[in-house]
Amino acid sequence: MESSINIKQFAIVTLLVSIWVNASEVFRYFIIVMPKTRIYLAAISEVAPMDWGVFAIWGIWDTILTALIVFVFWIVSQNFGNNTRSILIAGTLCWALFFLLFWVGMVNMNLAQWSLALIALPLAFLETVVASFIASRLFARS
Repeated sequence: MESSINIKQFAIVTLLVSIWVNASEVFRYFIIVMPKTRIYLAAISEVAPMDWGVFAIWGIWDTILTALIVFVFWIVSQNFGNNTRSILIAGTLCWALFFLLFWVGMVNMNLAQWSLALIALPLAFLETVVASFIASRLFARS
């Protein structure tokens, strides 16, 4: 791998990895998180809405997450090589920064239950590790 990041390559890898990240996020949210959140917070009107504004914000969230995963993988692979170790380090670090902190905060504020977090967190971990794996394969091809 190159010692300085190629912006064009980074953008292409980020775009391709974002397909997986968006699919994973949409699945987890619509199938698991949204229904359980609406039940848990039923006393709050219009909790967990899904409209174009919210959808756009989640698109920004997914883009930032994907760019972070790709960049962190690239940084880690500069030190450890493009291998399983780098995939696991990058995936785990991004999972902890985005998802672990988010879910601990949500549960701590009583906006979610641990039972939901204990389902969402492993799925999010799988998401970030697979995204790191995809980035690994894409960087190896160029």
